[in-house]
Amino acid sequence: MQREKVKKAKLILEDGTVFEGNSFGADVPASGEVVFNTAMTGYPESLTDPSYRGQILCLTYPLVGNYGVPPAEQENGLLKYFESSSVHISGLIVSHYSFDYSHWNARESLGDWLADYDIPGIYGIDTRALTKRLREKGTMLGKIEIEDKCTDFFDPNQINLVKEVSTKEKKIYGNGRWKILLIDCGVKYNIIRSLLRYDTTVIRVPWDYDYHNEEYDGLFISNGPGNPKMCTVTIENIKKSLKEDKPIFGICLGNQLMALASGADTYKLKYGHRSHNQPVIMSGTNRAYITSQNHGYAVDNNTLPSGWEPFFINLNDMTNEGMKHKSGLYFSTQFHPEASGGPTDTAFLFDMFISNIIKYRS
Repeated sequence: MQREKVKKAKLILEDGTVFEGNSFGADVPASGEVVFNTAMTGYPESLTDPSYRGQILCLTYPLVGNYGVPPAEQENGLLKYFESSSVHISGLIVSHYSFDYSHWNARESLGDWLADYDIPGIYGIDTRALTKRLREKGTMLGKIEIEDKCTDFFDPNQINLVKEVSTKEKKIYGNGRWKILLIDCGVKYNIIRSLLRYDTTVIRVPWDYDYHNEEYDGLFISNGPGNPKMCTVTIENIKKSLKEDKPIFGICLGNQLMALASGADTYKLKYGHRSHNQPVIMSGTNRAYITSQNHGYAVDNNTLPSGWEPFFINLNDMTNEGMKHKSGLYFSTQFHPEASGGPTDTAFLFDMFISNIIKYRS
């Protein structure tokens, strides 16, 4: 990305607020839901996280791009350094963009990588002021316009984003003893990597796939973008699974889908949880954990049906961070225990899931 290609750009929020800056990445306008992430590193992972589909992402760390973007190497049939095979954000907002990158594993600049996927970026923005605005007003729609290239506001939550990011066909990874049926609602690759560390075979299926004739030992419900109530087919399939004796583990959107399938309700948060330092506490204990999160919806604890209880609670706003069933067969988390780039405080939950499978399926 050459400096002479830089053009004037602006971010416009739906409340009329305008932030002016310069463009990098693709020379195209973009619109979506404006959200922020507080992580210090990990933009290759964040930008390829399907949960950011349809969103304009603001990175609050002041310097971005200095370590470039890694190569598209594969391992176990997955891209080694990314969370999916594509960039899913609609646009990127940073304070200072580093045109000069340096890292032993860098293949290209962040700007060139965004251009490869037709995604615009804007730098020179006061990201602290933008973040404060979002914290006061809540998540808002926004659009990036570059010089005379304009666009309209677009609300991604009005469409089924899960359908856009889910796999289109069944895929199989590994060749282990325990078969894990993974419902792909926008799965992060590190979830699959985490499951493959055990003696497992991972069967990845589309979000609306009727998997009840498949042979498997445990059901995994992945993360994903958007409003969980749009996934009606998935919810109905999970309802059937909750009547079986096979262990279930859900993460992020998976937590919300399990809640809806059990009879609980979900709601949209004012500005969501999107950071790598969210503290949660395990219900009934004094054990707290630091977690990575990326979600705009939450489960309503007050609607959990009989037999269910909160598993974790967010210590910042006391919202639901997971749920578990009294049988011990089913549990879920709103945060990401598989977080690539960390923290890994809650990676033990994968041990718990596999232990459930061994206990109930042996």
